Amino acid sequence: MRIIGGEFKGRRFNPPANTWPTRPTTDFSKESLYNILNNRVDFEEMVMLDLFGGTGSHCYECISRGCKDATYVDQFAPAIKYVNEIAAILDISKNLTIFKSDVLKWITNSNKQFTYIFADPPYEWAKVPQLPDLIFGSELLASDGIFVYEHEKKHKFSAHPRYIEERKYGATVLSFFEW
Repeated sequence: MRIIGGEFKGRRFNPPANTWPTRPTTDFSKESLYNILNNRVDFEEMVMLDLFGGTGSHCYECISRGCKDATYVDQFAPAIKYVNEIAAILDISKNLTIFKSDVLKWITNSNKQFTYIFADPPYEWAKVPQLPDLIFGSELLASDGIFVYEHEKKHKFSAHPRYIEERKYGATVLSFFEW
């Protein structure tokens, strides 16, 4: 895992994720995503949410690019421990809020709005098709925000009223949504 751009560009981390129930975003698809986001968002003004945060890679990337308010949500204790360790190494703890929680419960209880939401649930998660509706129904996404959803090709969201586009990277699809 590496940080693609910003202050920490080139920093590499090796999470013990081979024994975790996580699937980190590949460097190729992450680099492509952040090239797209560079033209759409202001990282310094961003309020970021990473659902199913895993290794924390997307939080580090956004903070490296200037985000001062990133929120990480995952329920896997070893991943949370790892993210806390990396946050300390990078000295970004002041910019990162970490929640150990079931994502659905967290969404239901949160009253904060975000300008960028990234979600990468386990591909076998039963609620994959419902997550965009849950995000928009909870009003987590600010009116000028963007939601990026990483999922398998078998899921299609082009009929969703908030869908704007998708990008395919091998077996991975990134679907983009806005209000």
